[in-house]
Amino acid sequence: MEVSTRNYLIVTGGYWAFTVTDGAIRMLVVLYFHLLGYSPFQVAMLFLFYELFGVITNLVGGWLGARIGLNRTMHIGMGLQVVALAMLTVPDAWLSVAYVMAAQALSGIAKDLNKMSAKASVKALTGVGGESRLFKYVAVLTGSKNALKGAGFFVGAALLEAIGFRGALAVLAGMLTVVLIATALSLPEGVGKMKAKPKFTQVFSNTPAINWLSAARFFLFGARDVWFVVGLPVFLYSVLGWSFSQVGGFLAAWVIGYGVVQAAAPKLLRRSRGGHGPGGGAARLGALALAVVPAGIALGLKQGWSPEAVLIGGLVLFGVLFAINSAVHSYLILAYSDFDKVSLNVGFYYMANAGGRLVGTLLSGWVFQTHGLEGCLWWSAAFVLAAALLSIKLPEVGPRKEPAAAGA
Repeated sequence: MEVSTRNYLIVTGGYWAFTVTDGAIRMLVVLYFHLLGYSPFQVAMLFLFYELFGVITNLVGGWLGARIGLNRTMHIGMGLQVVALAMLTVPDAWLSVAYVMAAQALSGIAKDLNKMSAKASVKALTGVGGESRLFKYVAVLTGSKNALKGAGFFVGAALLEAIGFRGALAVLAGMLTVVLIATALSLPEGVGKMKAKPKFTQVFSNTPAINWLSAARFFLFGARDVWFVVGLPVFLYSVLGWSFSQVGGFLAAWVIGYGVVQAAAPKLLRRSRGGHGPGGGAARLGALALAVVPAGIALGLKQGWSPEAVLIGGLVLFGVLFAINSAVHSYLILAYSDFDKVSLNVGFYYMANAGGRLVGTLLSGWVFQTHGLEGCLWWSAAFVLAAALLSIKLPEVGPRKEPAAAGA
């Protein structure tokens, strides 16, 4: 096995392990604090800092990765997640809203450090092997992550039932500690590290394609969360009468299916000749196709069609198209980036991603409360249309350049 493939598999394995803990801790917090008597609003507030600090972390994390290396920022993220898990093992009397928000803030920092590091490492570790190879590697990494996050929901719930809240946290923290040590001993030093120490002002990209792509990413993920985070689960429970387990199981299955489609995106899309991956045209067409889906679901609900049939069918189509759009974006940020600036660009891009999630989450609650699920769906369609318009400026992808130096 060639070294670049081996290193890619090590990064992917570490990312998988972290992702399982990320999904599990979310499910543990939701279920356990519901059992403690927290109101739905209080439970939602526990995740506010998780999303907010994701925006900050992606901005700073890319700069940090360029200075100290992506392998180190990835391991810092793992270490912070272990600390966040350990923080929640204290007695119930300590688990105030402020304390748990602080633990979730730490978990949010850890998650985005790990995600930024893993995805940026793909560019540095795979070397030059054609754009289709890069697209395939990025799609597998991203798609498998989303599938495993859905699996993490099940892991968290199963551990909670089998060994309790604190036992589950201890198992997750122990598993991640072992993975941290193993990957730290296996990966080369200095992955993604720039030879010249970048200034903090360099976190803001001066490449037009990356700025346009980041703006499109903001609206793409805002379009998902504006109806998926609050509006959809509350509608399924309160309007359609689904149980908590039905709602949770359905959303977990959707996330897993979304991840599978994302990993398969290179096979679902026709790649251009010469080994090139998709370009700006694929991002534009994908967003335009996606915008039709939430609008169609909203019209179907307004017409009085069976809400379960409309939502389930619409969600399947939305998941497939959204996964392909996301995979194309995740590939383009690497394809547009130079080898020595990949961590800075990926950090800036995922800052926009986290900002879209944060705005979408906040809008989801407010719009659902004032205009119902149909209102959330129209906001989603508008956000995707904005992403399509911003994608007009995205160029096609040219041949990849050799990295300046090994480990640069």
